[in-house]
Amino acid sequence: MLEEYLPLNHADFHILLALADDERHGYAIMLHVEELTEGAVRLGPGTLYTSIKRLLASGMITESALRPDAELDDQRRRYYRLSKLGGKVLSAETARMEKMLRHAKSKRVARMA
Repeated sequence: MLEEYLPLNHADFHILLALADDERHGYAIMLHVEELTEGAVRLGPGTLYTSIKRLLASGMITESALRPDAELDDQRRRYYRLSKLGGKVLSAETARMEKMLRHAKSKRVARMA
């Protein structure tokens, strides 16, 4: 069943990874991905919100009902969290990527550069 979601595209993978440890709103997801990848991946608003819409529709993420204190945050923001399905898909994708990395290492791909 999980195979139907794999492989994830890069934006979906980074969004799920950003939500693996905390609920975040869209802009916070963008910042987290940029920080996590040391600036190598920057999700623009179009890519981010298209991916979020797709991840919501597939059930991999859900919109959180919890909101921070109104004085601490803009109430218009929507917060997202990883669903149980999203966690399973993220785990399966990570395992798939690890397997591919092992194959690349066995072929000494890193030494080709």
